[in-house]
Amino acid sequence: MHPLLPTAQKTNLLDLNRQELEAFFIAQGEKGFRAAQVMKWIHGRCVVDFDAMTDLGKGLRAGLRDYAEIRLPEIVADQCSEDGSRKWLLRLADGNCIETVFIPEAGRGTLCVSSQVGCMLNCSFCSTARQGFNRNLGTGEIIAQVWQAANALGNRPDDTRRISNVVMMGMGEPLLNYDNVIRAMRVMLDDFGYGLSKRRVTLSTAGIVPAIRRLRQDCDVSLAVSLHAPDDQLRNELVPLNRKYPIGELLAACRDYVGDDSRRRVTFEYVLLSGINDSDAHARRLVRLLEGVPAKINLIPFNPFPDTQYRCSPPATMERFFALLNRAGIVTITRKTRGDDIDAACGQLAGRFQDRTQRRARSMATQPRTHA
Repeated sequence: MHPLLPTAQKTNLLDLNRQELEAFFIAQGEKGFRAAQVMKWIHGRCVVDFDAMTDLGKGLRAGLRDYAEIRLPEIVADQCSEDGSRKWLLRLADGNCIETVFIPEAGRGTLCVSSQVGCMLNCSFCSTARQGFNRNLGTGEIIAQVWQAANALGNRPDDTRRISNVVMMGMGEPLLNYDNVIRAMRVMLDDFGYGLSKRRVTLSTAGIVPAIRRLRQDCDVSLAVSLHAPDDQLRNELVPLNRKYPIGELLAACRDYVGDDSRRRVTFEYVLLSGINDSDAHARRLVRLLEGVPAKINLIPFNPFPDTQYRCSPPATMERFFALLNRAGIVTITRKTRGDDIDAACGQLAGRFQDRTQRRARSMATQPRTHA
C-alpha cells in the first residue's frame, strides 16, 4: 500500500466526480476502485469521517485525513414551510451565502440547487437578479447542497430515497458555470453518487444557445428553458439575454436537443405577469411559436418580492391562459406555488453576499448582438 502523497493543500473530495476520484487515487499509488468505495460512503451514506469508512485500510484512512477533506458549507438557516417545503441558507468558505430548496410531493421529492452566487442575467421579474452577481460555485459547492439536503432529510439511495429529482433552478444561470455544473451533475447521476436517472435531473436555462448544444453531447439531462414571452420584443424586456440569443435560435437549439426521441419534451417555463404576458393574444402567439417543437409548458404564478413592479395574474386569467394552451394540444401544467411563506418559491431565492462591491461586471452575454 502506498501512502497518500502530500499536496500544497488538502483536496476537497466533493470537487471530484468518479473519474477524477479514480485518477486521484491512482496518482497516490492506490487502486482506482477506491473511488467507488469512497463515493458510496460520502454520497450514498452521508459519511464524512474517514475513520468511519471501514472498508478502507487504516493506512489509507490516515492518508486521507492528512491530505484530503470533505468541505461542507455551514447551515446558517433551516426553514420549513407550512406546505412541507424546506429551505437552507448555506454559508460558503468565503462568507457568501446561497439557498437550496426541497419540495416534497406525493411520490417524489425535488431539490432545487443553486449554481452561482447571485445571477448576472438581470431578468426583470426575478428577485435573485436584484442581488447582482458575485461568482460561480465550484463543483464541490454545488454537490454539497445535495449532500446537506440528503443528510438533513435522511436520504439514502439504496432504501430511503427522499430526493427523487434534482433541478438546477436555484440561484444563477447554470450554463454560465458550465464545467462545474456538468461535473456536479455527473455525481448526481453516478450509481455510486446519488443514483438519479437523466430524466430526473433537470437543467433550467435562460437560453445560452451554444451551451445548450454542448450539453446534449456532454450530459444529456432534461432541459427546461425560461421563456416567459411569445415574441422577441417582449422577451427582450423580461429576459435581456434574448438580445444575444433570440427566440428563433433558442427554439432551434431546443429541437436539436430533443432530436429524434419522440418520448422527450423540453419544458418551457412561463411566469404569468398581470397585464404583461398573460392575454389571450399572448397565449395564441405562444401556441404558434411552439408549433413543431416537442414541448410542455410550465405556467408559473408570479411570486412577489419587495419593490417589484409586477403583479401575479388573477386566477381567472391563469385558468383561461391554461385552457387556450391545453385546447391547442400543448401539454401544460400550472405550477402550484410552494414555500412562498419562507421566500422559497420560484424567483424568490436571494442569498446574502459577503461583499457586493466586488461583483463581476455584467456578462457580455447580456449585451445586444453585433453583426459584421
